[in-house]
Amino acid sequence: MQKFTQKEVNEIIERLEKMHPEAHCELNFDTPFEALVAIILSAQCTDKRVNLVTQDLYKKYNTPQQFASLDIKELEELIKPCGFYKNKAKNIKECAKQIIEEFNGEVPKTMEDLTKLAGVGRKTANVMLAEIYKQDAIAVDTHVKRVSNRIGFVKSDDPYDVEMALKKIFPKDKWSRMHHLLIFLGRYTCKAIKPNCKECLLNDICKSRR
Repeated sequence: MQKFTQKEVNEIIERLEKMHPEAHCELNFDTPFEALVAIILSAQCTDKRVNLVTQDLYKKYNTPQQFASLDIKELEELIKPCGFYKNKAKNIKECAKQIIEEFNGEVPKTMEDLTKLAGVGRKTANVMLAEIYKQDAIAVDTHVKRVSNRIGFVKSDDPYDVEMALKKIFPKDKWSRMHHLLIFLGRYTCKAIKPNCKECLLNDICKSRR
């Protein structure tokens, strides 16, 4: 794990902004509950495919009440293209029931309460906190974990360790932005199979490149 000076940290942020100024959440939703369902569906699935599924799904069902009463087999069929559909359907249905019974039909706004919901871990909770509730949070998905290890921010496969390391390196008011910048870096430049080091503006800083 490398040590980064504040000057280097600022330079990293500036370069990432130059590379991916358009970095943002690519999931489509209109309400906190729609966002939560989309994020659950996005596990091991592309945002593009999730959007194709939710585009039709939310025309039929888009509230906790509707999902809680939805037949599990119908829900499985509706979300099948997203993969792992049996487990996701079970979690989404249970999650909807919890939101109704324990949170008065409102998606909770804290890490503690969000992670009480079925199918919701720290990553999903952090996305909700940052994207929906505009809190300072860093969600660690496969992209964030990969690029963080390659660059030298952390040396760990544990998402929690990666999250904590990034929170120590970057200013709190940049956490949510870094989440998007690192995802776009991993999704479009520092890819899993063929990282495009020549085009990456961090190649003189990156531990793996050196």
